[in-house]
Amino acid sequence: MTRVIAIVDDNDSHREALANLMNSLGYQATSYASAEEFMSSPERSGTACLITDVNMPGMSGPELHQQLIDAGEHIPTIFVTAFPDEAVRKRAVRAGVDCYLTKPFMEEELLSCVRAALDVAP
Repeated sequence: MTRVIAIVDDNDSHREALANLMNSLGYQATSYASAEEFMSSPERSGTACLITDVNMPGMSGPELHQQLIDAGEHIPTIFVTAFPDEAVRKRAVRAGVDCYLTKPFMEEELLSCVRAALDVAP
């Protein structure tokens, strides 16, 4: 069964690049321009891993993660950000986020996070 990786990022080119990378690695990528779009998607329940930007207009990545937890949905989550903030990283890790990556990151870093989130051997 193909694992679905949801990508939530308001930056079109970054979202498309991540989706292409995940698809090239054999995952099925779904992409969303906002957290609100992901939350209202019927495909949300089939998501095996979530890769989301931290800073987005409207609902942020941390707010999205908290809404999912509050809804009882524990989707392995990877945060990516161009504006790293140690306090945000610490809160994210305490909240159960699997990885916190600073853009730009190496593909292998992301792949390692995805594998760990899905508990897949390299």
